[in-house]
Amino acid sequence: MQLRLTELRIAGFGGQGVILSAIVLGKAASIYQGAYATMTQNFGPEARGGACSAQLLLSGEPILYPYVTQPDIMVVMSQEAYTRFVPELKEGGTLIVEQDLVRVTNLPRQTKVYSCPATRLAEELGKRMVLNSVMVGFFTAVTRLLEPEAVRKAVADSVPSSFCELNLKAFAKGYEYGVKSLEENPHSQVLEQVSFAEE
Repeated sequence: MQLRLTELRIAGFGGQGVILSAIVLGKAASIYQGAYATMTQNFGPEARGGACSAQLLLSGEPILYPYVTQPDIMVVMSQEAYTRFVPELKEGGTLIVEQDLVRVTNLPRQTKVYSCPATRLAEELGKRMVLNSVMVGFFTAVTRLLEPEAVRKAVADSVPSSFCELNLKAFAKGYEYGVKSLEENPHSQVLEQVSFAEE
């Protein structure tokens, strides 16, 4: 299946693996799926704990302009990132949030929202730091944008060998959670904490 041009922004705070998540998805598309990807990144004044985001373009065709103008999909892992970046999301776009860290408010009704308790799932595996691999797995399941095996290979290729097995378990856990979420609600989740903007 040809990968259509898709603009993504992944945002959170330093230490959550935001940049690594974008690297993994870009690598999955460009190296393991034979498509194209470009990535740009930016940090707040203090890298760990400060706001950071990565912009990623994925396409089946060569990418002519490397910057995100209006994201089709946004992955948000902190409240600060939500407030700052969600207004950029394309109308009818997809929003993926860290369930325990982001309260969703004032969204246009046509936004598709999926949430994953990535930090909690990572803690169940014994290491909070793999929450980004959980989120990458969840993203892979709910967007169906990239081939799961391509992303799995990119995870294995992007983390230190001593943490490879743990990150692959985290990817699988996030992916399973995403598959289950889609089975329960194929269009988007009904979140108790979502408050949509008044029409």
